[in-house]
Amino acid sequence: MFNPKDVKNAPFWWDEAPRPVREPASVPKETDIAVIGSGFTGLSAALTAARAGRQVTVFEAQEPGHGASSRNGGGVGATPFKIKYSEAEAKLGRDAAVRLYKEGIASVTHLEHLIESEQIRCHYKRSGRFTGIHRADAEPGLRKEVELLQDRLGLDVRMIARADQQAHIGSDFYLGGRFSAHDGVVHPGLLHQGLLERVEAAGVAVLGHTPVLNVQREGAALTLQTPRGSVKANKLVVGTNGYTGGAIPWLERRFIPVTSNIIATQELDPALVRRLVPKDNMIIDTKRTVHYYRASPDGKRILMGGRPAMREAHWSVSARMLYDFMGKVWPELSGVGITHAWGGRLGFTFDKLPHIGEHDGIHYAGGYLGSGVAMSNYLGHKMALQAMGEPAGETALDNRSFPTMPFYSGNPWFLTGVAAYYRFRDRFG
Repeated sequence: MFNPKDVKNAPFWWDEAPRPVREPASVPKETDIAVIGSGFTGLSAALTAARAGRQVTVFEAQEPGHGASSRNGGGVGATPFKIKYSEAEAKLGRDAAVRLYKEGIASVTHLEHLIESEQIRCHYKRSGRFTGIHRADAEPGLRKEVELLQDRLGLDVRMIARADQQAHIGSDFYLGGRFSAHDGVVHPGLLHQGLLERVEAAGVAVLGHTPVLNVQREGAALTLQTPRGSVKANKLVVGTNGYTGGAIPWLERRFIPVTSNIIATQELDPALVRRLVPKDNMIIDTKRTVHYYRASPDGKRILMGGRPAMREAHWSVSARMLYDFMGKVWPELSGVGITHAWGGRLGFTFDKLPHIGEHDGIHYAGGYLGSGVAMSNYLGHKMALQAMGEPAGETALDNRSFPTMPFYSGNPWFLTGVAAYYRFRDRFG
């Protein structure tokens, strides 16, 4: 049974990879490259710059990795865009759409190389992803995307008939679906911990509990104001995504913080978990109010995530909604205990694309739309290269306008209505 009193309001990942608790080092008077945000984006940028011989300082408002990098579901996707391939081709043209989607594939290749070359033990496996069809009218669109991804990119994606879906999910809840073999799963807490260790070993100072309150330009340099002192930086890169605050209003107006939540069951019979998730892959669905779920790396739990409210709500409310949905997918899990429930903020954008670029001397990357494990590491690396003036920093996302909405200042007041509309469309089409 679901009883909030028995649930730990903290990420399951933190049991094996607790957030570091330590006194931050003193704030330097100056640094070559300042990084705001200690998640995957910021740490990847810091590692790239430090390995290139730059003096790098990372600023984090909470403990390192407090945000989405250690809170997400651990899915690794090769097509990490909310804009469908068919939409991208219609808007951008075939060549540009192919280049865009190849960045998604490149992000997975980059992550796999990072994990292997840095010897980060984080339970990564390319086990694939099953996308379940929640309504019959969603099948034609999904089939069209599969055909395009096969033809344009040569991706190993294929439709799965309902009669065959038990090989991918031990449930009759969906009407068949799609299997994407290029995707995978990872323990995000251990991935972040390993990356943090490599960054600090490279000589980077990671300053937890040191928020940047203000940024001012002084000639060619930038001055960052923190509660613990000010720092002059030659370059500034920002990787705060859904946690972007008021220190950089231009960015805050372009990222939409969307709340996502996850629950973890009590330990179950491993044989049951294997039957429910036979390929140990990530599972999502075609709903607009998407759910994402998987087995834990040790094969003893089910982790169920989604964005039931989209805005901040008490964790127990969202956990209850996820618990009820889990019972619909797998009736045999109705009544099992929940040990962990938590949430975090994702970074969405108005054009449904990630962004990387430079504005007024500030380099940024973010807007991963809930699919950022690979893309954040990739764009963090590319952002550092761009800040250092390296041609290898070029991406298909460069030189794109970064839209916002009139009167939007970072408070997503409209998400409650969006969530209600999405639930209506999921139910009635």
